[in-house]
Amino acid sequence: MSYQPGMTMKFCRQAFALAIIFIATPARASDELQRQEPDTVIFAMMSGRCSTLKVAGRDFACRAVAFFQTEEGRANFTVALDDPDDGSHIITFSGDNGRRPDANLYELPIDRMLLKSKDRPKADGLPVPSVESTAGLCKQVGNFVTLELSSITCSAVDRNGKKYELQYQSDGAPMAVRRIKRMRVGSPAVSPFDDMK
Repeated sequence: MSYQPGMTMKFCRQAFALAIIFIATPARASDELQRQEPDTVIFAMMSGRCSTLKVAGRDFACRAVAFFQTEEGRANFTVALDDPDDGSHIITFSGDNGRRPDANLYELPIDRMLLKSKDRPKADGLPVPSVESTAGLCKQVGNFVTLELSSITCSAVDRNGKKYELQYQSDGAPMAVRRIKRMRVGSPAVSPFDDMK
């Protein structure tokens, strides 16, 4: 594998843009929801490629994939689409109650899709996502604790029958992780970054 400085810089710019979106500016989760989303406590940028990315029957390539988890435990796999008609096109597979059946597998039941595009209303200059109720599952293979990721697969269907699919393969580079310490009341949510006992 040869080193390509242009590709590395492009990836760094995309990583920075996603980090700004998810860490620096809390956004509303829906048009109806008037409170701000809980703060992000973990953010991870992955390096690799999407072999499959389907949004409501349309095929796309992806620019970047990230994982983030909020202080209340909601976990999200977010994909920036490579859409020549919309530089703001981002989808998020979002769910609660993630589980780790073993050290190299994290499963997240998906109950909503967050859909951002250039046509959405803006808050603080960023598109406010449309929220679609869904049923689905994301599986991450690899070990977030050691920052070694192999693959992510996600599949969800909304109440109107629209399908969302992701098949992502790591290029072998370690994930870039940012942890933000927060105090929580009650039992902590399962995170793929937790050491298994």
